[in-house]
Amino acid sequence: MAELTPGDGRDGWERNVLQKVALAAVAEQRAARRWGMLFKGLILLYLFLVLAAGMGWIKRGGDKSSGKHTALVELRGVISAESQASADNVTSGLQAAFKDTNTQGVILRVNSPGGSPVQAGYINDEMKRLRGLYPNIPLYVVVEDICASGGYYVAVAADKIYVDKASIVGSIGVVMDSFGFTGTMEKLGVERRAITAGENKKFLDPFSPINPAHKEYAEKMLGEIHQQFISVVKEGRGKRLKESPDMFSGLVWVGSKSVELGLADAIGNVDSVARDVIKAEDVVDFTPRENIAERVARRFGATMAEALVKLTTTGVGQLR
Repeated sequence: MAELTPGDGRDGWERNVLQKVALAAVAEQRAARRWGMLFKGLILLYLFLVLAAGMGWIKRGGDKSSGKHTALVELRGVISAESQASADNVTSGLQAAFKDTNTQGVILRVNSPGGSPVQAGYINDEMKRLRGLYPNIPLYVVVEDICASGGYYVAVAADKIYVDKASIVGSIGVVMDSFGFTGTMEKLGVERRAITAGENKKFLDPFSPINPAHKEYAEKMLGEIHQQFISVVKEGRGKRLKESPDMFSGLVWVGSKSVELGLADAIGNVDSVARDVIKAEDVVDFTPRENIAERVARRFGATMAEALVKLTTTGVGQLR
């Protein structure tokens, strides 16, 4: 067998092949690096656009109009001080809607099962104030899926209420709910130890047997709030209301029945009310939107506050 020598040409052929393979590998690595940089750039661009939209640097189309329009404000979800359906959010949106010189009418779109009677009362009061301040701009409520309890408390402050025939409307009542754990504690052998100053400090304590005097007091308090609710409904709906024995019992009705009872005025949605009632088809959304920076700041602040409370109240009696 012949030996391979440097001069016979075989090692040159192998060297060329190896060089080509190496060059191909280098080219492939460069191409992969370029594609990787491209994808990373696209991801960074996408994240920047999301951040810009959240920070309000990029305005959504249709949010502004130079012509006559119907102003829309959303009340969506449970009404509470911490939610998007808080009095601060809803009233600030309504104020901006009424102040706009091109606003021909305002629609408050409600989709809420209720919530805080205090927050609902704030919104109701502000709606009445704005109607008095801007008598030429009508304020309508349009109900989507549900407008119950605190949601309806808000709605009755409008000039008219429009519903879908299948909307759920009503629940004019007040509830206070909790749980009782006394039986479970007995089974587990857990003893409740609570030291208080004030004979009623353990009012409706879920870890103690119910106190008949506390229950009676709670029912009286709820009755007072219920009467406030009834008064607000009667004031807002006036002679349109066809009262019945169960109207203020906490029952709910579908939208078509609520129109018959005078709880609502007619069947309609945002588009039909803007087009046929307000006569301004262009709808501009004035609902305040929480941006990313605000959401992060709020959550960070809440976390820090919670940590501070835990630090300062460890081993110390708390006011609750």
